[in-house]
Amino acid sequence: MASSKEDRRAQILGVARKEFARRGYHSTTIEDIVAAAGIARGTFYLYFTDKRAVFEELVDRFSARLGMAILRVDPGDPGRSVADQVKENTRRVLAACLEDQMMAKVFMADTMGVDEAFDRKLLGFYDEVTKLFVESLTEGQGLGLVKAGDPRLFAMFTMGGLREVLFQIVKRDADYDLDELVEGLFAMFSSGFLFADAVSRRG
Repeated sequence: MASSKEDRRAQILGVARKEFARRGYHSTTIEDIVAAAGIARGTFYLYFTDKRAVFEELVDRFSARLGMAILRVDPGDPGRSVADQVKENTRRVLAACLEDQMMAKVFMADTMGVDEAFDRKLLGFYDEVTKLFVESLTEGQGLGLVKAGDPRLFAMFTMGGLREVLFQIVKRDADYDLDELVEGLFAMFSSGFLFADAVSRRG
């Protein structure tokens, strides 16, 4: 019985994910979800209180996946250069989004504006990610690997670049080459706030 309930919940989440990606959060109704899932409206309410609850669970899961993909850059790592670590982080984030383009599309296009509480929650996630970048960039400045400037601004620049590239890919269903994306983004970061020669050195 437990397995059946878990399967039904997973089915609703999977269908909702597709409907949100296809229609957008605001245009998707519970009727759309239950019709696509082939279930009664009452069955939906056995698992979720409303459309927002389904959306929030999907976004929470995707946020957790992105958060796990981001590793703290350690400028003092003797085995890997800063460049290698930055590229690895870039690759991990891109891969997580490109492996689930439907959720990436939903996450980037529809998450803000659901309601004030949800917006605060999402901003909290961005703040945590920004904090990881700021800590690494600040340490990098102390080691002469990152140019002088506001590390928080550099962090927002990094996140903005990643977000826009991903948004264009998933929104347009564009072809991509992961290696080319990683190298291109790293070149952009290097021309902005990283010392290209310094980040290539190993600790």
